[in-house]
Amino acid sequence: MSSAVAGWLQFALLFVALAACYVPLGNYMARIFTSKEHWRVERAVYKLCGIDPEADMRWGVYARSVLAFSVVSVLFLYLLERTQHWLPLSAGMANVSPTTAWNTAASFTTNTNWQNYSGESTMSYLTQMGGLTVQNFASAAVGLAVAIAVVRGFIRSRTDKLGNFWVDLVRGTFRLLLPIVVIGTIILVASGVIENFAAFHTVTTLAGGHQVIPGGPVASQEVIKELGNNGGGFFNANSAHPFENPNPFTNIFEIFLLLLVPFCLPRTFGKLVGDNKQGYALLAVMVIIWAAAVGGISFFEMQHAGAAAQLAHGAAEGTETRFGTPGCSLFAASTTVTSTGAVNCFHDSLTPFGGAITLGDMALGEITPGGIGSGLYGILILAIVTVFVAGLMVGRTPEYIGKKIRPAEMKYAALYFLTTPLLVLGAAGLSIGVKAGQAAIFNPGPHGLTEVMYAFASMGNNNGSAFAGLGTAATWYQVTGGIVMLLSRFAPEIFALGLAGSLARQAPVPQSAGTLDTRTPLFVGMLVGVILILVGLTYFPALALGPFAEGLH
Repeated sequence: MSSAVAGWLQFALLFVALAACYVPLGNYMARIFTSKEHWRVERAVYKLCGIDPEADMRWGVYARSVLAFSVVSVLFLYLLERTQHWLPLSAGMANVSPTTAWNTAASFTTNTNWQNYSGESTMSYLTQMGGLTVQNFASAAVGLAVAIAVVRGFIRSRTDKLGNFWVDLVRGTFRLLLPIVVIGTIILVASGVIENFAAFHTVTTLAGGHQVIPGGPVASQEVIKELGNNGGGFFNANSAHPFENPNPFTNIFEIFLLLLVPFCLPRTFGKLVGDNKQGYALLAVMVIIWAAAVGGISFFEMQHAGAAAQLAHGAAEGTETRFGTPGCSLFAASTTVTSTGAVNCFHDSLTPFGGAITLGDMALGEITPGGIGSGLYGILILAIVTVFVAGLMVGRTPEYIGKKIRPAEMKYAALYFLTTPLLVLGAAGLSIGVKAGQAAIFNPGPHGLTEVMYAFASMGNNNGSAFAGLGTAATWYQVTGGIVMLLSRFAPEIFALGLAGSLARQAPVPQSAGTLDTRTPLFVGMLVGVILILVGLTYFPALALGPFAEGLH
C-alpha cells in the first residue's frame, strides 16, 4: 500500500469516528450547560469555595472571574515549580529557574503549553500531576466556559447576564473532561502508554552504552493533553516518544482526542440556539479548512525532491518511523488547526511549504476547529464579521442568529481579531531587531525568520508547537513569550465576553426578506473567504519573506 493511500485511509477513519460522535457528544454538552440540577460533588465544591451556583453574572463580572481564577493559577503553578525539589515526588529534580517557571506558568494557564524545557529532566512528578495536568483541565474548562457564555449572548435578550463562570468551569471539568479522560487513560494504558511512579533507572544498551529510562504518570496526562487541546508533553520528544505514543493505534486515537470536542461544539451551538443547521454551517467551514490543511501538508511532505526523499518515499527527516510521513502530516495539520501543539514529528524538518501550512493554520486564529471553546467563539465572531460584510454589500443592517450587528458589536469583533496579530507581529519584529532576540536565532535567513514567526504565532494563538531551531530558552524569549501568551489569551476572551454582553442586551430581531440565511453553502463559502482574506492580508508579508522565500529558493 502506498503512503498516500495509507494517509487518506487514516483520514477517512478519523472522519468517520468524529462524525459518529458529533450528534451524541454535541447534544450532551448542550445538556451540561442547560441542566438545572447540580451533582453532589459539584455542590461540595461550591460549598467549599463559597460559591452561589444560582448567581447570574453580568459579562464584566464573568470576565473578572476568568481573570481572577487565571491569576491564582499562574501564581500557584509558579510557586510549585520554584519549590518542587523540597516537595514529595520530586524525582530528584531541582527547583525550576525563575524565567522558565514564569514562562511555563503563563503557558499552561493559557492553554498554550509552550515548553522551553525537557519534561523528563526538569519537572518533578508532583509538578507534572499537581501543576501541569491540573492546568490542562482548568485552562480547557475556562475556554469552554467562555464559549458557552458567548453562545448565551445570542439566546438571551434584554439582559447582559451570561451565566455563572464558576458553575460553567466546574461542570465542564466534572461532567465532560474527567469522564473522557478516565476512559481514554484506560485505553492508552492497555495500548502501551506508561502510568507509574517508577524511579529513573539506568540500563546497558546492546551497544554497551548506558541509557536512563524515565517513568511517570504519563497516560493520564497524555489524554487531557490532547482532549483539552493543551499539547505539553511529559517528555521532550512529546507525542513522538514511545512512552507517550507507542504505536499507530495510539497515534490515530490521540489525533481523535484532540479534534473531538472542537468538532462537536458546533452541534452544541446549534442545539442551544435552537437551529441545528447553524451548527452544520460552522462545522462545514471547519472541515473544509482542516481537510485542506491535511491535504496540503501531505502533498508537500510526499514530494520526492532529492535522492534521500526518493529513497524514503517522502520527506522523512525528523519523522518518526513508526508513523511515517502520512501519520506526521495528519498529526501536524490537526494539532495546528486546533490549539493543541502536540507533535509526533519535528516541525522544523517539514518542507518549506509544509511548514508554511502549519504556520498558516495557527495564523487563522485556530478556529477550524480551533481550541476547546476558543475555536467556537472565534469562528462565531468571524461569522459576525461575515454577515456585516454581506450587509454592506447589499445595503442592509446585518443580523446573525436573531441579533443585529451594530457598530458596538463590530468594535468588539475588530478588537478581538486585531489583538493577536498585533502581539505576534510586534513581538517577532522586536525579536529580530534587538540583540537579545538575534543572539538566539541560530539559522540566519528566511528559515530563521520563519522560526521566529512560528514561535510567536504559536504562543500568540495559544498553540504551543515549535520549529525548535530557535533558542527560545533565552531570557528574552522566556519573558516576552509569557507576556504574549497571557495577553493573547485573555484580551480576546474579554472582547468576546463584551460582545456577548452587548448581544444579550438586544431584543430578538425577526427574520425578514433581507436577512442573510447563514445556513447555506453560500454563507459557508463567504465565511471561508473572509477567514482566508483576513489572514492573508495580515500575515502574507511575513509568510512571503519566510517559508515562501525559502521554498522558492
